[in-house]
Amino acid sequence: MRYRITVLPGDGIGPEVTEQAVEVLKTVGSKYGYEFDFNEELIGGCAIDACGDPLPENTLQACKKSDAVLLGAVGGAKWDLLPGDKRPEAGLLRIRAGLGLYANLRPAVIYPALQDASPLKKEVVGTGIDIMVVRELTGGMYFGKKGRFQTEAGEAAFDTETYSTAEVERIARIAFEAAQKRRSKVTSVDKANVLESSRLWREVVQKVAGEYPEVELNHMYVDNAAMQLVRNPAQFDVIVTANMFGDILSDEASMITGSIGMLPSASLGKGTLGLYEPVHGSAPDIAGQDKANPIAAILSAGMLLKYSLGLDAAAKDIENAVEAVLDKGYRTGDIASEGSRIVGTKEMGKLIRDQLAGK
Repeated sequence: MRYRITVLPGDGIGPEVTEQAVEVLKTVGSKYGYEFDFNEELIGGCAIDACGDPLPENTLQACKKSDAVLLGAVGGAKWDLLPGDKRPEAGLLRIRAGLGLYANLRPAVIYPALQDASPLKKEVVGTGIDIMVVRELTGGMYFGKKGRFQTEAGEAAFDTETYSTAEVERIARIAFEAAQKRRSKVTSVDKANVLESSRLWREVVQKVAGEYPEVELNHMYVDNAAMQLVRNPAQFDVIVTANMFGDILSDEASMITGSIGMLPSASLGKGTLGLYEPVHGSAPDIAGQDKANPIAAILSAGMLLKYSLGLDAAAKDIENAVEAVLDKGYRTGDIASEGSRIVGTKEMGKLIRDQLAGK
């Protein structure tokens, strides 16, 4: 089989970690007999520098013609003073909307070898944590009506949180279907005691739950969910929530695992086309120094194989290879502990490829 993958290296450490993910995919291809055609395009700050647009039209069109999209990272201080719709991050919002990607899946996993890297106490972490955060991606406050106006007290601003029944139904179904393949528990996070949009969210999720009687559903206010993630994270299986809440909670969930450099993500829509990226930022302070952790990008490539290409065995192979390398004590600097064998970006990528190839 031949697959077309559009690669968007982006800014900062994006090109470095994406390079390692691409090399891992090549190794998988050699092992299983798959062929990948990789096509690089611009997004983010580098696209602004090249053509004045964080998401050039040719990039979007190339992505639409692909089987999947692999992205590195965008942003940096160089572009921080640009207007909001011209900043690198605007490219991310636009590509998600342009590709119709409304669901962001972020697994937060604590590997046994990395339990010491978690900021949580060992008795809280227990034997490990495995949470899937399902975040609605193209609605809510980030995409709602916004503006500024004058008042007697000076300038004021507003952002509108809006959700339709259809938007909530489709994200809820993704969460319930994910839970069916895991531990059959969904926690829907909202602020229904205050927000009307959250009251609709809760009503719709409760209705959709009737289609999945084998999955347990419970509701939780977002402030309590933030507390419970650090108090007792093992209680969660799948968390489904709105765009803004998901943005915050998924970052919190990622940090309890010990390093944001370990965590992949998938942005999905109605079809099989998806956008896959590590959840970490562009980290320009370490760019070009062979210090970045490529594991999140490599695991994102694994999610690409699973969700867009349906190659579950190959995806599991990548996960197993990462865990095996960690079990041998190899670490990049962000996850290092006493006794670790510290390696750089390229060496970590090579170790995982060698593990995949059985070397």
